[in-house]
Amino acid sequence: MSGVGKGVSAASLGMLLQAKGFRTNLVKVDPYLNVDAGTMNPTEHGEVFVLNSGLETDQDMGNYERFLNRDLSPDDYLTSGMVYQSVIERERSLGYQGKCVEALPHITNEIIARLTRAAATSGSDISVVEIGGTVGDYQNIMFLEAARQLWLKNRNDVLFILVSFLPVPGTLGEMKTKPTQNAVRLLNSYGIQPDFIIARAAAPLDEKRKEKLAVWCSVVQERVISAPDIESIYDVPINFEKDNISAVLLVALGLTPRVRRNGFGEWKQFVARLKGATAEVRIAIIGKYFDTGDFVLADAYISVIEAVRHAAAAVGKRVYLSWLNAKDFENGKKDVSILGEYAGVIVPGGFGESGVEGKIATIRYAREHRIPYFGLCYGMQLMVVEYARSVAGLAGAHTTEINKKAPHPVIDIMSGQKKHMAEGKFGATMRRGAYPCRLIPGTTACAVYAKREISERHRHRYEVNPDYIERLEKAGLVFSGKSPDGRLMEIAELSHAVHPFFLGTQFHPEFQSRPLAPHPLFVAFLKAASKRAR
Repeated sequence: MSGVGKGVSAASLGMLLQAKGFRTNLVKVDPYLNVDAGTMNPTEHGEVFVLNSGLETDQDMGNYERFLNRDLSPDDYLTSGMVYQSVIERERSLGYQGKCVEALPHITNEIIARLTRAAATSGSDISVVEIGGTVGDYQNIMFLEAARQLWLKNRNDVLFILVSFLPVPGTLGEMKTKPTQNAVRLLNSYGIQPDFIIARAAAPLDEKRKEKLAVWCSVVQERVISAPDIESIYDVPINFEKDNISAVLLVALGLTPRVRRNGFGEWKQFVARLKGATAEVRIAIIGKYFDTGDFVLADAYISVIEAVRHAAAAVGKRVYLSWLNAKDFENGKKDVSILGEYAGVIVPGGFGESGVEGKIATIRYAREHRIPYFGLCYGMQLMVVEYARSVAGLAGAHTTEINKKAPHPVIDIMSGQKKHMAEGKFGATMRRGAYPCRLIPGTTACAVYAKREISERHRHRYEVNPDYIERLEKAGLVFSGKSPDGRLMEIAELSHAVHPFFLGTQFHPEFQSRPLAPHPLFVAFLKAASKRAR
């Protein structure tokens, strides 16, 4: 089933193999016909994660980077849309020399070529490829077939790992292996036999279930790996090693470790700090991508959540996150004074009109009541809108994303994108990926980063309108980070004399936060929130 933990399993395997001394790359295969993840609805698909290159990808790429503690290449992500687009473009330019172009072998060859290129680009010894979707999906058949062909050509170098869920029906109270047996049988019908089974379940697998899966799924028993529910995704690699998965994997690949001891002691220390903290800090995240039936989809903000956790471990705090729907502050379901119960407020990125006035109301409350505030992308833009209205005296100030006829368009579209927007070309029209930013000495941002120039990842179309910068600065708003040419405002803040922490970034710092390298802005925000929580 979807959401069972393939991405975290792949990330954990990559990290463990890396800890054994092997250069490892992780590849995410999305079976969607979307060319990238940029136009996907976050309430259905989760967060869009942006690489340094600017490629908009699946959220699993974020976990890959966090677990490997390094940046990934755009070659490490592929979709059905990318593959089909490439094959069709090649056919249109006579790249196949008049041959009849078919799914087999041309689509599968393209997939294999891309997987091979990803390994070569990263210089990896081992590739871990996650094929999205579930066993039996029509959409991923070509990727499974490409994987089978890879195995046929390299039988000693290719392993198949199935991540499968073992339910414990409440009325029975017994863990059932039959769904996994059926999944393996379905894989067999594609010509694939799994070499390993990662058995997801509410509780650890007992030896009886391991033995049963081994017999009925034709898998060596020591290759049935228990993966019970745990407190944190960062426990997963530690949990896997209880079944010696990295050692067993290397034996199956005919490899020996390049380091004597497991090289993830620092990871264990991070997990210990995460678990050991007792002092509580309550943080409110004001979002709007929560509406998925009767459930809350936190995945829409997964990088923000993880960045907060990384910072929490660094400052020795246990953070409790509350999801407050911005739309509830607009329709009267919640009063903005509820924010007084929290030590800090985060307004993350987003698009569109829904919930905007609710977010602006929460920003004003946090500013006026000196609650540490951290605005990310849209959270910075709306912070500028609120300040323009409430402090700079610019009545009706707004972003032209919401009100194209605003009397004071303090946030406006990037000039280079107006033509694309007029033509309705919304996909891949934003400022995306890593851009440099220069910090102003004497500001909070410069002190936090402890350097003058930084590089951060972006994903947006709108910017602070240059026509209003001087008026906003005279009113007390500090633009502490700017593009090297001084045209684009990257960070806005209030001085410590006015507010303990009131800062917004045009970029997405959460994309570059790692467990072993927490982002300095998130650390600074949590330190400020911790002082309020005392």
